[in-house]
Amino acid sequence: MLDQALSDELEPGRRLAGLEPRDRAFARLLVVTVLRRLGQIDDAISRCLDKPLNRAAKPALNALRLAAAQALFLGTPAHAVADGAVRLMAPRLRHLSGLVNAVARRLTRDAALILADQDEVRLNCPDWLWQTWSAAYGAEVAQRMIASMLLEPALDLTFKSDAGAWAQALQGDVLATGSLRRTAGGAIQELPGFEAGEWWVQDAAAALPVLLLGEVADREVLDLCAAPGGKTAQLAVSGARVTAIDSAPKRMALLRSNLERLNLQAETMVADVLSWRPAKPFDLILLDAPCSATGTIRRHPDIWHLRTPEDIDQAAALQDQLLRAAMEMLAPGGTLIYITCSLQPEECEQRIDAFLASGAPAARRPIIAAELFGLDELITPLGDMRTLPHHLGGMDGFYACRLMRNG
Repeated sequence: MLDQALSDELEPGRRLAGLEPRDRAFARLLVVTVLRRLGQIDDAISRCLDKPLNRAAKPALNALRLAAAQALFLGTPAHAVADGAVRLMAPRLRHLSGLVNAVARRLTRDAALILADQDEVRLNCPDWLWQTWSAAYGAEVAQRMIASMLLEPALDLTFKSDAGAWAQALQGDVLATGSLRRTAGGAIQELPGFEAGEWWVQDAAAALPVLLLGEVADREVLDLCAAPGGKTAQLAVSGARVTAIDSAPKRMALLRSNLERLNLQAETMVADVLSWRPAKPFDLILLDAPCSATGTIRRHPDIWHLRTPEDIDQAAALQDQLLRAAMEMLAPGGTLIYITCSLQPEECEQRIDAFLASGAPAARRPIIAAELFGLDELITPLGDMRTLPHHLGGMDGFYACRLMRNG
């Protein structure tokens, strides 16, 4: 994944480690822009070539992709775009330096004309995702979703106390959902309140599913597949006695580190949800199931290029198993919130429908708009929660369904 690759490059001795913070940020912006708009970028490059570059010239193509990102979307001066692309040519590719220079300069010169002639939605979205989303949400909504994914997302924060008190210090605005949204830049660790543990980074959509449990103060809550811990922190701040389970040791270490910074308490455990069982059933359970994460493409544009339809099928099979396991841990009359950050119906409504049709001892407990700050557009006809990338000026695509165990 992109975040891990960039994190690895910050390790001592790696390529990004020696850069100044500003240069590191620009390097990340370059990579993210290429991944986010690769369809447009490759289309633009093809317009400047008489014939496609062969496989041996792949480094030249990648240099041109970086040049196109700067020329088309980042406003880098023409001489810097061309010079940077040529400098990337290894000695064995020096014979392509002239071509790279010419294409980079043409990309800068013709940027406005090229962009005006492109369909950004269809060029950047893989065909299989377009077909899925237009069928599920309608072509018009799918267009709005994808257009939102192509924009650099803001930074959403969840606070231990009133977010409004921090709006001025953080140059942010408080959303209707209570999250604080910040569009200004800067290193996260250097922002006011970080060291003191006053807030954590959490997309506004990701902060909503916990609310569907209702009042959790002094109640025991089981948080399954919990890392990196945003929902665990929400529960702890609300006074719940939280047991957080995740199967990945590194992700659990991150969860524990986040809780320590926030000075919050939870019982944490590395375990496989499919085989682990608590000593007694819980009345309240969150299951944030592993998924394709297509709802987070605007923050993780590498997902455009990593996911396949086969990945959706594999994730759905695991989600079915996790739902059955979670139901076994739920007490009669208890509440289970099933969550994914996916836009694929196969991982969301279809999983719940199949689960209930299989004879599971549960029923939907519909969500009402009053539980989500009166935002009717976030409620599906069946009473589930569905956020889309263009909602509230931009948020991740999340799905949540509330189930109650019979009895």
